Amino acid sequence: MRVFSIDAFLTDLRALVECESPSWDRAAVARSADLVARVGALRLGAEPERITIDGCAHLRWRFGDGDRQVLLLAHHDTVWPLGTLATRPYELTGGVIRGPGCFDMLAGLVMAIHAVAGLPDRTGVTLLVTGDEEIGSPSSRALIEEEARRSRAALVLEASADGGALKTARKGVSLYEVHVTGRAAHAGLEPEKGVNATLELARLALAVSALGDPATGTTVTPTVIAAGTATNTVPASGSFAVDVRAWSHDEQLRVDRALRALTPVDPAAVIEIRGGVNRPPLEEPASRALLERAAGVAARLGLPPVSGTAVGGASDGNFTAGVGTPTLDGLGAVGAGAHADHEHVLAGRVPDRTVLLRELVAELLEEA
Repeated sequence: MRVFSIDAFLTDLRALVECESPSWDRAAVARSADLVARVGALRLGAEPERITIDGCAHLRWRFGDGDRQVLLLAHHDTVWPLGTLATRPYELTGGVIRGPGCFDMLAGLVMAIHAVAGLPDRTGVTLLVTGDEEIGSPSSRALIEEEARRSRAALVLEASADGGALKTARKGVSLYEVHVTGRAAHAGLEPEKGVNATLELARLALAVSALGDPATGTTVTPTVIAAGTATNTVPASGSFAVDVRAWSHDEQLRVDRALRALTPVDPAAVIEIRGGVNRPPLEEPASRALLERAAGVAARLGLPPVSGTAVGGASDGNFTAGVGTPTLDGLGAVGAGAHADHEHVLAGRVPDRTVLLRELVAELLEEA
């Protein structure tokens, strides 16, 4: 197997960090995809398939055929707007890598490329790199699920949990908009003739928040709200967004039914519920066998011990698990600060994590 080079890794990571790729900027994502393609082609000796869906750029390297592939899943988009590098440039100081997107998840993407490059035989490996994960994967979801259905395992290169723990369970995510239609009226002359959408939204927000269940870990959170057009007018319409997180599909369905059963206090108001389940949960049984295998690989090679944990955030691993594919997440960088100013990667952990990924893939391929 090819020896892992930390210098080559750092060269590639710096290039990707310095090519800013906010998810909502299609031109920036396209530039990033071009760079990822060049880096991958250099290290893998093969050009990727370029897949553009709804204007968003994705990449796929497929080695061999068959329906029992090992899928490596990464994304090249980030949450940071163009210009962030001016105040948070890439740097490596004291063994700590900093820069927008380094932890979530450009380091994991580069690790995937170098791990596959180090395999003596890549037959049976597919590396899929998407460009819209940070906004819910609207264009790539079907592509991810298609690849997952033909895979024996999905290995997700999202950053690790605290201390390097792998992510063996993730909450499912549901996203809604509660919309109220009322009736406008002059707030000073005849407010009684109006149907106040703001009041309905306030009552509904309290009712929606009460749908959470601390015992099961389900959270139901009203977020962005807007209503009305003028300070002297009874609001005729308005809406608020709802973020739902749940460990189980049953809980997602319970909240969904409850939201759609909401009724207005003022019978003249009309409620419309838009949205639904965005990502199914990644439940622990989907990860158990792969976690045990990863722990065995680490023990055999004398790498740092492997542990697993459940996290509230979602990833594309939710989609792969949702179609029934064994999924192990959090195989990327060790560090902290995803989506935060203190985002960083521990450079000293990059080699052992990359070797763990490479050897885990090799073992899965050998078994196949």
